[in-house]
Amino acid sequence: MKHFTSVHDIGDLNDAVNEAFELKQNVFRHNTLGKNKTLLAIFFNSSLRTRLSTQKAALNLGMNAIVLDVNQGAWKLETERGVIMDGDKPEHILEAIPVMGSYCDIIGVRSFAGFESKKDDYDEKILNQFIKYSGKPVFSMEAATRHPLQSFADLITIEEYKKTKRPKIVMSWAPHPKSLPQAVPNSFAEWINKTGYEFVITHPEGYELDRQFTGNAKIEYDQNRAFEGADFVYAKNWAAYGDPNYGKILSMDKSWTVDAKKMALTNNAYFMHCLPVRRNMIVTDEVIESPQSIVIPEAANRVISAQVVLKRLLTDNY
Repeated sequence: MKHFTSVHDIGDLNDAVNEAFELKQNVFRHNTLGKNKTLLAIFFNSSLRTRLSTQKAALNLGMNAIVLDVNQGAWKLETERGVIMDGDKPEHILEAIPVMGSYCDIIGVRSFAGFESKKDDYDEKILNQFIKYSGKPVFSMEAATRHPLQSFADLITIEEYKKTKRPKIVMSWAPHPKSLPQAVPNSFAEWINKTGYEFVITHPEGYELDRQFTGNAKIEYDQNRAFEGADFVYAKNWAAYGDPNYGKILSMDKSWTVDAKKMALTNNAYFMHCLPVRRNMIVTDEVIESPQSIVIPEAANRVISAQVVLKRLLTDNY
């Protein structure tokens, strides 16, 4: 694996999950693999779980870890080619990237959708420049269109908690006061579609995601109907994808908040969310604090997903 940006880079899912389970038995099993190797984790956007879990995964493998917050303590970076740099950005990303690459062995990049240009977002302009110009293996710590480390951790969690061979998994839109990217729902849909499990996506009309990610998932506009018989409920907000409303909030309908009444329609489903979560917007206190909430084990698995990815990048490139 040269780079890791989506489920298409991970190979056989069963092998990846089995490797994750093996690592969970002893996270220090390969603690010399990364000796004298350095991870550079670059954050264009805020983070808690991704920052901590990725650093922890690197340390478990014996790597050094450097974290750079681009917007705090570093020069502001110009990302557009051909511009006259007479504003507040003194350094161009085309010089910054190869310099960063010279200081490390693996680069992680976190850069959200900007919602200024749908084309730039869905072309993964920032992430792909790191892949092109750094000269080092690059992995996504959430990009404009996908969050593969989160989705891998989600799948590990589902495999741990599933009670049937082919569970019913429901991803539900829920209201939020800010416009959020489609990266998590896009990525979750892409990974779950690879499993062949029964998969339903439910959301109000106008919140359809790009079909390249939703694939053969059933789209259901009636949330109650979607929840019937579900084994897992994954709640997440996202802004509109379709033109001309890309990046906009079309609804704040709180009837879509995941509550106990809706969860009662399920097959005693587990509740999942990537965190951070807006309580009593996305999900009620009662549901997220219930015994069926697995958001904390899900977050803990972020270390494992990152460690599998870093282990493979080290093994395949050094």
